[in-house]
Amino acid sequence: MQINVAGKQIDLSDALRTRVTAHLDVIAEKYFDNALEANVTFGRARSFFTCDINVRAARGLLLRGEGEAADAHGAFDDAAEHIAKRLRRYRRRVNEHSRDLVQRRRPEIGRQYVLRQDDDGQPAEAGARNGAANGAYATIIAEHATDIAHLSVGEAVMQLDLADQIVLMFRNSASGEINVVYRRPDSHIGWLDPAGR
Repeated sequence: MQINVAGKQIDLSDALRTRVTAHLDVIAEKYFDNALEANVTFGRARSFFTCDINVRAARGLLLRGEGEAADAHGAFDDAAEHIAKRLRRYRRRVNEHSRDLVQRRRPEIGRQYVLRQDDDGQPAEAGARNGAANGAYATIIAEHATDIAHLSVGEAVMQLDLADQIVLMFRNSASGEINVVYRRPDSHIGWLDPAGR
């Protein structure tokens, strides 16, 4: 597994880099044999350190863990425990999912955009829709290619939880329609199905 360790506005020691690499290799071997890549980013916020871990466990399967602590080692331990806990919880389903990925059709490619917010906190696009006469138009800050995978609703919810995302778009393997699962403010999962069956 390729592991990238970086720091945002902080210098990282070689001992920390070695520890991160060794620990993530152990987690990958224990829970997921064929993990592809991990990106670990350390940062500092006021009086504590933060650690953000993103692991590409297989094509279309992303795991995310975050941690905070008084030192960088503690922040990493916290984030690594989040990853390990998610993998322990979903180990059987993740293994079945990775086996099914080989037999599945390739995911569709979509575009993901990040829009700049106006001063009032709404995306600029909303201002353009509501008042196109005032000249406010959306400004695209970032643009990414993203996969739209063929998944069952259960697999989509699993990926949403594993990647610690707020929303996930997928093509429903049962109906063939584009569906969306999302995390509601009350911590429950919502599911948008245009087929309405």
